[in-house]
Amino acid sequence: MDKEGIPGEADPARINALVSEHSQQKWALISLLQKIQGEFGYIPPQSIPLIARSLGLFPSQVQGVISFYTQLYTQPRGRNVVRVCRGTACHVRGGKTILKLVKQRLGIEEGETSPDFEYTLETVACIGVCALAPNIVVSDHVHGHMNPKKVEQLFRNREDKE
Repeated sequence: MDKEGIPGEADPARINALVSEHSQQKWALISLLQKIQGEFGYIPPQSIPLIARSLGLFPSQVQGVISFYTQLYTQPRGRNVVRVCRGTACHVRGGKTILKLVKQRLGIEEGETSPDFEYTLETVACIGVCALAPNIVVSDHVHGHMNPKKVEQLFRNREDKE
């Protein structure tokens, strides 16, 4: 990532340098994937064959590990990940409306990242704070008892801080 937190171009030389640190160490796959993601903000798809070759794996095995762990990504993500709860408590207390308002406010759909890489929008089955329903999480900060006014205020306050 660059100094503004925008995912950078995947530098093949840098990928090769990271991969070469773990040549033929199959056990190091997850830590290598984490290093690459830490460097670029995601795991560039073109790095998968390099990783596989270096560790003596098939590319499908590397991709299988990436797709299994939800914290590993093959697409650039925003600096702020917004997670809207779709759990039962949130749903019956207006979570669907909250999701709709967040989509409108950010101008993106579920699973998308804003063009400026400021936000990535996700939905989750449950955040685990049902007493605060409906709730959302923005960059690991839980915001509960959400309503239309609070959604607007939350994102307006974030813009004012920038």
